[in-house]
Amino acid sequence: MTHLVIVGGSDAGISAGLRAREVDPTAEVTVVVADAYPNFSICGIPYYVSGDVAPWQALAHRTRADLEAAGLQVRVGTRVTRIDVEGRRVALTGPDGGAGWLGYDELVVGTGARPTTPALHGVGGPSGLGPADGVHLLHTIDDTHALVASLTDRQVRSALVVGAGYIGVEMAEALTTRGVAVTVAQRPPEVLATVDVELGALVRAEMEAHGVEVLAGTAVTGLARSREGRLVAAASGADGGALEREVDLVVVVTGVRPDVELLVAAGARTGTGGAVVVDATMATGLPHVRAAGDCVVTHHRLLGTTYLPLGTTAHKQGRVAGANAVGGSARFAGSVGTQVVKVFDVVAARTGLREHEAVAAGFRPVTTQTSPDDHKAYYPGARPIAIRLTADADTGRLLGAQLVGRLGSEVAKRVDVYATAIFHAMTVEELSDLDLSYTPPLGSPWDAVQMAAQAWSREHRPTVVAAALAD
Repeated sequence: MTHLVIVGGSDAGISAGLRAREVDPTAEVTVVVADAYPNFSICGIPYYVSGDVAPWQALAHRTRADLEAAGLQVRVGTRVTRIDVEGRRVALTGPDGGAGWLGYDELVVGTGARPTTPALHGVGGPSGLGPADGVHLLHTIDDTHALVASLTDRQVRSALVVGAGYIGVEMAEALTTRGVAVTVAQRPPEVLATVDVELGALVRAEMEAHGVEVLAGTAVTGLARSREGRLVAAASGADGGALEREVDLVVVVTGVRPDVELLVAAGARTGTGGAVVVDATMATGLPHVRAAGDCVVTHHRLLGTTYLPLGTTAHKQGRVAGANAVGGSARFAGSVGTQVVKVFDVVAARTGLREHEAVAAGFRPVTTQTSPDDHKAYYPGARPIAIRLTADADTGRLLGAQLVGRLGSEVAKRVDVYATAIFHAMTVEELSDLDLSYTPPLGSPWDAVQMAAQAWSREHRPTVVAAALAD
């Protein structure tokens, strides 16, 4: 019987434990969780803050009782402080502060990521502003409780969100839903820096239409208290000029970095983005130690090794690590970076590479943007979807897709079609061969996915043909 110890109770760790029990029902699996919240959806936090999801316990993918019924032993409030690789054991500090050791036959580490914090004057440290003052990071369930307490216990009429990535724009919507006047500030020139500025501008317009003030190209440099006890944010604007905003609440969501200290101290090697290097089996190079999730590098099917922290990737990597820890032979097939976000009444999605990423990866990309309707124009309510396709000029291979459309336009379904095509190295022209569903209220005989592909081919096919003839 294998005794598997898993460090971390989020996506990667729980997926590893459940898969290990499926592969070997006799395996003894212990999951060590540093906080009190195993298997909670961090991605769902904005929807709890908005009030769309209640109570907060609903964010649990599975309860502790569910996990134990599946055969996992769960130790909450327990922190692993050291991995003894030679002795095959981990040092623990329990909820009462007591220390001890836990032995293992195999170990899976899923410590995830930590929030990055920009250098903000006046924030952090013994005398700096923090949650008690209305200044919040947002990464864990405890962070969420602190934020909701601020929103409940004080009069919050205005808020500043620092960062306009996925969580930032979702939090702008959540706070607006609660009746808070929201300002969003970020350094990049447009919101959602993971899509091209032409599409990010569409998302910004939606935010502004709902009353959100968007300060793109703006670096928040410090926070202070006003005489009235409110928060004053100092910033440098896109034109280099100084800006100030006085608000009641600040939420900082500027990205994450891999939490690798435990593995590095044990001798693991780090690579791209400071994440721990693993192979396709999720092996770290340390004997009997695997790792998965936001603390490790990601194999990307177009880029090779990169760092791309996503919940979907963590689930898949964890499943591979858990299977292999109990004798399986699974391999992580790789990511193409598929992401989607709802912002008020629009949905933005991307998969694969943008043009500058494709250039860096050695392709010769060209991009076309078009706006096919989401369904037949004669059926009421047809709305355009802005689609940008990037493909290789020499081969026609699809490299990336970005979409922005209205909520209800099945943007998520359509980006998944592109993701599947990229995963299997299809060309743009091959998209027209796909047998996709059609009914007038939901699509067209040529789906929007295919119409965008045909637009790319009309613009760039002569280049592809010329390259083929030259060969």
